[in-house]
Amino acid sequence: MDAPKHLALILILCGMPAAAVAQDDPPQTTTAPQPTTTAPQTTTTVDPKPTMEIYGFTMLDMGYSFEQINPNWFDTMRVTRLPAFHHEFGEDGSFWAGVRQTRFGVKTSKETPLGKLTTIFEFEMFGVGVDEGQTTFRLRHAWGTLGDWGAGQYWTVFGDVDAFPNQLEYWGPTGLVWFRNVQLRYTPHQLGGHLQVAVERPGASGDGGRFADRIELQNVQGRNVAPDLTAAYKWGAYDWGYFRVAGAWRKLKWDDLLADRFDLAGGDTGWGVNLSSNVNFGKDVLRLQYIFGKGVENYMNDAPIDVGVALNIRDPVRPLVGEALPVRGLSAFLDHRWNDKWTSAVGYSREDIDNSDGQAGAEFHVGQYALGNLLYYPVPDVMVGGELQWGQRQNFSDGFQSDGWTIQFSFKYNFS
Repeated sequence: MDAPKHLALILILCGMPAAAVAQDDPPQTTTAPQPTTTAPQTTTTVDPKPTMEIYGFTMLDMGYSFEQINPNWFDTMRVTRLPAFHHEFGEDGSFWAGVRQTRFGVKTSKETPLGKLTTIFEFEMFGVGVDEGQTTFRLRHAWGTLGDWGAGQYWTVFGDVDAFPNQLEYWGPTGLVWFRNVQLRYTPHQLGGHLQVAVERPGASGDGGRFADRIELQNVQGRNVAPDLTAAYKWGAYDWGYFRVAGAWRKLKWDDLLADRFDLAGGDTGWGVNLSSNVNFGKDVLRLQYIFGKGVENYMNDAPIDVGVALNIRDPVRPLVGEALPVRGLSAFLDHRWNDKWTSAVGYSREDIDNSDGQAGAEFHVGQYALGNLLYYPVPDVMVGGELQWGQRQNFSDGFQSDGWTIQFSFKYNFS
């Protein structure tokens, strides 16, 4: 917890490239929810004949946002993109429609002398990064496994995909660990697939805060000195559900490239613990997750930065340092099945970041998120539904907060 606080603004200065950004990686689970009572993975006899499956869905989303949000995120309730000051994105009220959740994938499987070989290649149409706001191709998974080993881009071991509710809104709960990352993973099947260990691509972001315009900070560059290490163990699955604990460790470093009287180079250690569970009540599932740590915001579904700038005015050579920001997140959602054709999801999520004293007053501090929906499945592989969403952003120290309210309707058609 007392890892050296070295120049966050350095890190912020965009020194640390993000890998498969967590915020850029939510899923969509709009098929009828099922209690997660799947038995642990075991080695089984399968048809030796190779298989290939083409799968995906087309999806139309349309809705009305009663408040403002960044126009590039018009079809989400991403709370970090709500206004940071009054009327940042113009006037309230906007109608929108799009097909950006549409998805396409290919899976293959075959037996080899070293075990089963599987591959997944999957993309969607939801633009992020330089393609923010666009309907364009975006890689989700590029993943292969052989026996106990997996490699490529897939869900981080630090997260739990079963914690995501059966909802319409794309981005998802703000307090979830939700990230697809490049990794090498080991899952010993002799342990039933309960244990997972991985080395994952590092990546973090920093914030120069009130000093971001200083040339001294603009010459700080991040450096990845080690991979992120992640591990998880799952107790279950049982009739009542399961319990899972996951951890992450990372080393954050940055260099000062400017030859002047200041030395802003430094580093810090990031770590996190993620506790999650599914609890089954007949046909209903309660999905729970709680995460705490520092400097692991990159793994969160919706968090802006990992490292913040802090004042160190007693040191004339290093007046500013960076510190990994503490973060806490929780998510609790109930997926309820009314009958074979009607389902609902309702729940709440929250994220809290402990800002450093050098950050600007308008920086993101607390996010809250809630929704309720009603989904109808008239025939297999078709879904129609409506959803009411609420989000709230609270700034660090200027007293400003903004709310978002959206009603969304979606039409989804699966193929395989």
